[in-house]
Amino acid sequence: MKRISAVKTALFCATALGLMAAAPAHAADTGACLITKTDTNPFFVKMKEGAEAKAKELGIALKTFAGKVDGDHETQVAAIETCIADGAKGILLTASDTSSIVTAVKQARDAGILVIALDTPLEPADAADATFATDNFLAGELIGKWAKATLGDKAADARIAMLDLAISQPTVGVLRDQGFLQGFGIDLGNPDKWGDETDPRVVGHDVTAGNEEGGRKAMENLLAKDPAINVVYTINEPAAAGAYEALKSIGRENDVLIVSVDGGCPGVANVKDGIIGATSQQYPLLMASLGIEAIAKWAADGSKPEPTPGKSFYDTGVALVTDKPADGVESISVAEGTDRCWG
Repeated sequence: MKRISAVKTALFCATALGLMAAAPAHAADTGACLITKTDTNPFFVKMKEGAEAKAKELGIALKTFAGKVDGDHETQVAAIETCIADGAKGILLTASDTSSIVTAVKQARDAGILVIALDTPLEPADAADATFATDNFLAGELIGKWAKATLGDKAADARIAMLDLAISQPTVGVLRDQGFLQGFGIDLGNPDKWGDETDPRVVGHDVTAGNEEGGRKAMENLLAKDPAINVVYTINEPAAAGAYEALKSIGRENDVLIVSVDGGCPGVANVKDGIIGATSQQYPLLMASLGIEAIAKWAADGSKPEPTPGKSFYDTGVALVTDKPADGVESISVAEGTDRCWG
């Protein structure tokens, strides 16, 4: 079993293109904004930490904004308007509504502001100057491959529950969903949508809003449809925790394989405890710190960041975390995942 070290992953993320090597050591009079979906989700909390630390290092004045809840589009639009009025040089944005936000983003870019999407691409993706993100399709594909390899011959008769984020498509959630299905060996319909596959192993899809209560309800709904479910894909680790509680309530917590995406510290702890079999870890702190460096470089010489070769975005890396490695699937241990987790 080939395993990748956390050091190797970090080096890849930091040096893949030498993208930020020329970032200035000081960027006086440069203002930047970070706009996240919320300020309570640990993923965005860590993103804020990364942006603040790098802004302090480079002498950039950073203002941070967040929606009141996930989906609070209006607050994000107001934040962009504030950043334009303040004369910011750059905006880092995780959009709640990836298409409706485009008009406000265009206004910012027309004002000479560099706009970088973090984690969540805009629709269309080129509405932003650049996107720094996890390869979410790959994140899903890794847990799909791991689940299939772990089941072995039993994968042919799997009964799979798909616990997604929301109805809206295409999204990051669709990428993870479709990556999982491809990794498991299930033919996709339209890769920009979920729910149109025809493989009988897929019991169905339900939405979770990315939280524990949503995960519990979605799991209950799908168990009502097929009590024999034995594989559960989840959009993120809070949804996975909810699914586990639903399974535990009927005594099936030990005979169902749960996989997820995020790599937060609570999620990695759940991998250690056997609640989640494996999770794909992403790196929000790195996304934000590289984004601030890109704004500093834009302010210094007007250059924009380039995407990772062969991709439409700058890939900030992903690693499968599990203590049950599977043949042919690269992974890191729970100990390594704990060293790099967030939240």
